[in-house]
Amino acid sequence: FQIPKMPGQDTAARAHSCCFSQGKKLGDALRISAYVFSTGLLVFTALVNSASWFMQNITLGNFWQTAWLEFYVYMEGDEWTIFLVGAALVPALAFWGFNGILLVADITGKPTFITRYRIQLGKNDPVDTKKLCKAIYTALGNQIFISFPMLVPMFYIMKWWDNTFSKELPTFQWFLVELSIFTVVEEILFYYTHRLAHHPVLYKHIHKKHHEWTAPIGVVSIYAHPIEHIVSNTLPVMTGPMIMGSHIVSVSAWFSIALVTTSISHCGYHLPLLPSPEFHDFHHLKFNQCYGVLGVLDFLHGTDKMFRQTKAFKRHKVLLSLTPLSESIPETPKKDE
Repeated sequence: FQIPKMPGQDTAARAHSCCFSQGKKLGDALRISAYVFSTGLLVFTALVNSASWFMQNITLGNFWQTAWLEFYVYMEGDEWTIFLVGAALVPALAFWGFNGILLVADITGKPTFITRYRIQLGKNDPVDTKKLCKAIYTALGNQIFISFPMLVPMFYIMKWWDNTFSKELPTFQWFLVELSIFTVVEEILFYYTHRLAHHPVLYKHIHKKHHEWTAPIGVVSIYAHPIEHIVSNTLPVMTGPMIMGSHIVSVSAWFSIALVTTSISHCGYHLPLLPSPEFHDFHHLKFNQCYGVLGVLDFLHGTDKMFRQTKAFKRHKVLLSLTPLSESIPETPKKDE
């Protein structure tokens, strides 16, 4: 004897089965995510603690503390001079030293070790020297007449904290914490000021200058209208240290890292072991995508949807081999080619 099925019983059963299956998949995904996250957190913490212990307790920690004290004594404790050296001279040397290497490749096309990693193939090969000179003059002008004068009010803010010129360096662990905060602050301020600069009114009169380079090079990172250089380039980097009242050594390291990192983002080459510049290079190519630095806010606001559908997104990773990603992940040939 078989009990007849009620109408809709199969549908209800399938729905129940489907919900159960989806619930199981969700539970499994959450368990896996929790496992991966907790494992990653433990590994990261162990690595950071190990690196911190090494940096702080082996010769490196003593070396930097000794070197700082020697420099402080050599400068006779002149805080203004120390601040200029740390916040202006050292970052400027890092910027122009790194970009000097890139400029040789941009102008001469050599060494091929660098040029074979070009992102936009056929662009800046070689770079237009007249256009390049204009970019260099503008970058120097922005540094000398805008960035350096902005250090004056920053100096007095840092003195108010009464920690910037301490004879004792911050621990490596604390520097990592500061670096994380600086990065988050920069991401927030840069994303929204940069996106605002793309408003038609502001873009036409201010931000268009920076976008003259659809295929950017390293020095173009600070090739910008003076107002943009103040609001979008300099303040997002300066704000973190001013909020934290950081030591001048931390400020110097952060400014240098920020300048070299933005140079990498604009350099036009996806080089091995360096952070991927694909994200910002795509911004210069398409204008209305990828406004941020890390890409977190772009993901939240949906301003990277087009980017995520391209080969550039697949190439947006640290290159761990010597084979250019333009070769291993080439663009799809157009139909008429």
